[in-house]
Amino acid sequence: MQPALPPFVTAFYETSVDDQQTLPGNTPEYSVSEIAGALKRTVESAFGQVRVRGELTGFKRQASGHWYGAIKDERAVVDLVMFKGHAASLGFRPEDGLEVIVTGKLTTYPGRSKYQIVVERMEPAGVGALLAQIEARRLKLAAEGLFDADRKLALPFIPRVIGVVTSPTGAVIRDILHRLADRFPRPVLVWPVAVQGEASARQVAAAVRGFNAIVRGRENDGAVPRPDLIIVARGGGSVEDLAAFNEEIVVRAVADSRIPVISAVGHETDTTLIDFAADWRAPTPTAAAERAVPVRADLIAQVTMLGARLDRAAARLVAQRRERADALARQLPPPRALLALPVQRADDLFDRLPRGLKASTAFWRTRAMSAGAALRPALILARRDGATRNLVQAATALNRAGFKAITTDRARLAAGSARLRPFLVATLAARAAARLGEAGRLLGSLGPEQVLSRGYALVLDPKGRPITTANAAKAESVLTIRFADGDTPVSTGAPVQGRLF
Repeated sequence: MQPALPPFVTAFYETSVDDQQTLPGNTPEYSVSEIAGALKRTVESAFGQVRVRGELTGFKRQASGHWYGAIKDERAVVDLVMFKGHAASLGFRPEDGLEVIVTGKLTTYPGRSKYQIVVERMEPAGVGALLAQIEARRLKLAAEGLFDADRKLALPFIPRVIGVVTSPTGAVIRDILHRLADRFPRPVLVWPVAVQGEASARQVAAAVRGFNAIVRGRENDGAVPRPDLIIVARGGGSVEDLAAFNEEIVVRAVADSRIPVISAVGHETDTTLIDFAADWRAPTPTAAAERAVPVRADLIAQVTMLGARLDRAAARLVAQRRERADALARQLPPPRALLALPVQRADDLFDRLPRGLKASTAFWRTRAMSAGAALRPALILARRDGATRNLVQAATALNRAGFKAITTDRARLAAGSARLRPFLVATLAARAAARLGEAGRLLGSLGPEQVLSRGYALVLDPKGRPITTANAAKAESVLTIRFADGDTPVSTGAPVQGRLF
């Protein structure tokens, strides 16, 4: 059925060309807005809802949340617009080159004199097209090294805190919490996100990066603890339902995570790009919880078994060491046999000691008597007279030499004094006084009195002569020790040499 035309269009067609040429004044005038509005109403009433299949081109999202672009085939192009309300329900991210089927209303945009489709629903033109898009993205990210094995992080054996990125209202979070409680209860931080729709990819990526942004070590300040492990989980669904987990923004966030990530998206047969970037892929969310923590009961049983084995091994080792010590003790001789020789030698020395003391006393008594016998009064007097003569001769010679030296020096002094001038005498006297003062200070610092004041002592014999060796001290019966504040006599107990008993 041919759609009805607006009145001004009907009037235009009913007027012939000749009439238009002969009656120009009868042609109605319309404004641009009226023409554009008439065209808009004509197109919308003629087509209404349309379903178009083609390839996306120039498709992009504005800051307002609306999508703009076009759909084309090999011969034509039609503009598209998808407003924010309908775009939020998309299960995948539209990209140029993707073949899709759009459903919407055909209309015009008077501001640019173009016709366009206001899209209410968009779906891939088949699973094959969407899988081809995902495969192209996978190859691109793999070429960048985001899926390399050396980027994978080791999962902690028992994480202190587990972060879960999933929907807070679905069955997935309940399954994870229930499985963790059965195996090994751990604190869980849930970052709620949308797991489907246009906003899902951005929220999942923001959650992974948000967990990584938490600063460790501030739990005592009341801050949120940083998780040791992240689980990104979602239930099963179609390829379109899981499209958010194939988005590049999510894959890059997981690959850049400094916290180990377990991917638990879909069922065991479902595969998303996040599985390649994660550090470990779980076939289901329940399997992710099982991989995150060990079974606490099994660990307790294993520790108990290892403790029992350790006790048995320690007891066996002690028994072996005791048996070895007993075997070595049996090879040793009796204690009396070990001490028999030293005891016998001690008895022998004890018996020989009195005889040795008697022999030593007799020997030294004999030497003393022999030395005393050699000392006679006549010999002593003769030695004294000889020493006296020598002393007199030395004194006479000293007097003569001294008189001669005094005479010579007196003559030299008289001759020199005649040549000395008063200022020269004063200069020499000053120098001599300076040297004398310096010598006096040096004598004071080096003299024995200064040494004694620093804690030293001077050992003297009975005649007041210094004793400088230990052997000389042993030969004296009485010594005098001179301190800084006085002398102290000390008896050494040595026999007096040269005295007859």
